[in-house]
Amino acid sequence: MDILIKIDSLQGPEIIALLEEHLRGMHQDSPPESVHALDLDGLRKPEITFYSAWIGGELAGCGAIKELDPAHGELKSMRTAAAYIRKGVASAIVEHIIAESRKRGYSRLSLETGTPESFLPAVRLYESFGFQECGPFADYSLDPYSKFMTKEL
Repeated sequence: MDILIKIDSLQGPEIIALLEEHLRGMHQDSPPESVHALDLDGLRKPEITFYSAWIGGELAGCGAIKELDPAHGELKSMRTAAAYIRKGVASAIVEHIIAESRKRGYSRLSLETGTPESFLPAVRLYESFGFQECGPFADYSLDPYSKFMTKEL
C-alpha cells in the first residue's frame, strides 16, 4: 500500500472533517481543560507544519510538527482515518515526522498524548519508535489526563 505524505494547506473538506473528528474524540475521553489538540486556527501557525497522508486519493491520516525552539520539535495532531486504522498509516506519519525533524536539526522530538485506555494504542506506537515517558515540556503542566513522551534524535 503506497502512502503519500505531503504538506497540507488545511483547506480541503476531507482534512477539515478528519480534524473535527479528532477534536470530538479528544473531548470524549478527556475533560476540556485537559484537551491539548489544536483546532484549524491553532494549526495554521507559522511554527506548525501540517502533513496529510493519502492512499489511492483517499485521506488516510494526518500529523504535524510544531517547532518549540531550533533544537526541539513537538509531534501534534496525529490521527488515522477510521478506514485505515492498523494499516501502517500512523507508523508512516511518525517515520516522516521523525525524518523531517532530523532534517531540521532538532535534537529532540516530544509529544503529549492521553492517559485514558483509548490512548493505549497511540502510546504503544510512540514507544515502538523509541519515545520514552518524560515530564511536561514547553507550556504543558502536570495533568492526570496527559502523558508526556520524548525521543532524542
